[in-house]
Amino acid sequence: MTGYGITFPFEGVPLIEQRDLVERLPDLGYTDLWSAESHATDGFTPLALASVWAPRLRLGTAIIPVYTRGPATLAMSAATMAAAAPGRFVLGIGSSSNVIVEQWNDVPFESPYQKVRDMLRFLRAALSGEKVTENYETFSVKGFRLNTPPEVPPRILIAALRSGMLRLAGREADGAIVNWLSPEDVSTVAPYVREDNPDKEIAARIFVAPTADVEPARTIARFAIAAYLTVPVYRAFHEWLGRTELMAGMQDAWAAGDRKGALTAIPDELVDTLVVHGEPAACRERIQAYVEAGITTPVIALLPVGVSPTQAAADLAPR
Repeated sequence: MTGYGITFPFEGVPLIEQRDLVERLPDLGYTDLWSAESHATDGFTPLALASVWAPRLRLGTAIIPVYTRGPATLAMSAATMAAAAPGRFVLGIGSSSNVIVEQWNDVPFESPYQKVRDMLRFLRAALSGEKVTENYETFSVKGFRLNTPPEVPPRILIAALRSGMLRLAGREADGAIVNWLSPEDVSTVAPYVREDNPDKEIAARIFVAPTADVEPARTIARFAIAAYLTVPVYRAFHEWLGRTELMAGMQDAWAAGDRKGALTAIPDELVDTLVVHGEPAACRERIQAYVEAGITTPVIALLPVGVSPTQAAADLAPR
C-alpha cells in the first residue's frame, strides 16, 4: 500500500469550515486527500486550500473530465496545483460519463478512449515544459507552452473501467483510478494495468457507510448505486464483471422511468458487494481486503449516514 486516502470536500459541511479536520488527517494516519468533480465542487479549488491546510498530504483529483476543459486550460490548472504542492500532487483524468459531459456540459461524448489517450499525451508534453504543436486524433494544439511549467511534473493516473482504458493506464500513465468495484473485482482489473509493470499504482474510490444500522446503510447505498450503475459506462463495466442478472431489475425499472422501483429492485447482495458498511472495525477490515487484492491507494468516499465526517474519519483511520 502506498497511501490511505479519503475523498474531500466532506458532504454536509461548508468547505471553508473543513480546515480543522483536514489538518488532523495526517496525525490520524491518512496520507492522501482526493477530490472529485461532478456536480458539487470543482476538482482543483478544494485541493488548493488543502495544500496549505495540510502540507504533509498527497493531493489528487479523481477525476477531472478530459472533455470539460480545453487542453491548455487543463494543463494550466494542473501546473498551478503542482506548483502549490510540489511533488505531492497527482492528476487523475478520465472520460467521465455521457451524463456529465453531454447532458450537463453540452459537449459531445465521442471517442472516449482516444480523447483520454490524446489528453494524456498532450499533458505529458505540456507539463514538462515543451512547446506543443500537434494534431491529435481528437483535438489539435498549435504553439502552446506553459510559461511556468512545474518544477516537479505531477504523476498522471487514468480513470479506467474495462480492459482498453485499464491497459492505457498501465501502458502510458502512472497508473489507474478505479471506482465502484469489490475487492474480488480487483483480481479482474489489476492485471490489465500491470501487464508491463507490476508496480503501477492503482487507486480505488471505495464507498463507505460507517454505521452498524444495516437498513439505513443499504438505503443510502441503493441511491448511490442507482445513480451510478444506470449510467451507460458503469452499466457496461458491471456487465463486463458479470453482474447483468443482479442489475436487471434496477435497469429495467430505471429505463421505464420508475425510480422508486429501481431502488427497491437492487438486491442486498449487490449493495453488500459494492458498498462497505458496518461497525468501524468491520469497515476497516473490508477496506484492507482491497489492499490485499492489489489496490495500492484506497480512497474512502463517505456516504451520509448520520455520522459526522470528523467522527467517520477518526473511526475509519488506519490502525
